[in-house]
Amino acid sequence: MINILGITEENELVTDLSVDTFRFDDFKWVWADFDQPTDEELYHLAYTFRFHPLAIEDCIHRLQRPKLDYYDDHTFYATHTVRAGEKETLKEEVDFFVGDRFIVTFHNTPADEVAYVRKRLIGMQLLDKWDPYYVFYQILDKIVDNYFPLMYAIEDDLDRIEDNTKNTSMDHLMEDLFDARYMLLGLMHTIHPMRDLLYRMMNSHHLAEIRERREYFSDIYDHLLKLSEMVTANREITADIRDSYLSLNSHQTNNVMKVLTIITSIFAPLTFIVGIYGMNFENMPELTWQYGYFMVLAIMVILAIGMYLWFRRLGWFK
Repeated sequence: MINILGITEENELVTDLSVDTFRFDDFKWVWADFDQPTDEELYHLAYTFRFHPLAIEDCIHRLQRPKLDYYDDHTFYATHTVRAGEKETLKEEVDFFVGDRFIVTFHNTPADEVAYVRKRLIGMQLLDKWDPYYVFYQILDKIVDNYFPLMYAIEDDLDRIEDNTKNTSMDHLMEDLFDARYMLLGLMHTIHPMRDLLYRMMNSHHLAEIRERREYFSDIYDHLLKLSEMVTANREITADIRDSYLSLNSHQTNNVMKVLTIITSIFAPLTFIVGIYGMNFENMPELTWQYGYFMVLAIMVILAIGMYLWFRRLGWFK
């Protein structure tokens, strides 16, 4: 579906234009939104708007790395939106063709950010400050703002894992921890390229319109810097929680091994005594003693208690 808005020289808004009949000369600037376009509608990218074939190819092949490409009368931008999946960060691509008198947005899945700005533009009374680059800024700002709820949700999960107020088993917590770490990795693969994209935009000599609005795009860049720091900090937290779990698990294993070693050490001499008197030799005088059985039991008890006290004195039970 292709939705086209036109702004006249008198700053009046015209909606629901047909891609087959509208003329650029009739408007101050236009916004065409290619929302999940069909193969037939893709035709208009090349023959109505006359975009470069390489840029059109980038639109068709999904999830390009966020980037920008310069062309004669416009600039192509590839950006990423994110949303939370069950156990991963789901990314979608929103592409922009921005020129002095037009902006074209392209997305193969529903883009709430584009719909939000479109609805806001239609509801505006004064359109004198709106132009293709301001629409581009508004959508890009909304895309970046929508990164924050996902980041905050991951931070809440990490706080829950770290506090563990419900005494959940560490095995389940470790699964949640690695899911959070995987989502952070997905966010990092989006935020860092988007940060680099904004840096290129603000420092490019080809984009005078963006340099004129540097304070707006700098605000988006600051948000991306903050998000980048949050991703790095939270990945370090996941590493600390993982290392703490491994250390705790190793400590518990050492305690179990220590207890088993003490038990084995106490029973080793007792087993030795029992093994000697369990042999079936005929010439064993102690077997004929009247109180031999009780004497051996007493020796074994004294030996076990003595070893226990000795190990306790050595600090093995601390």
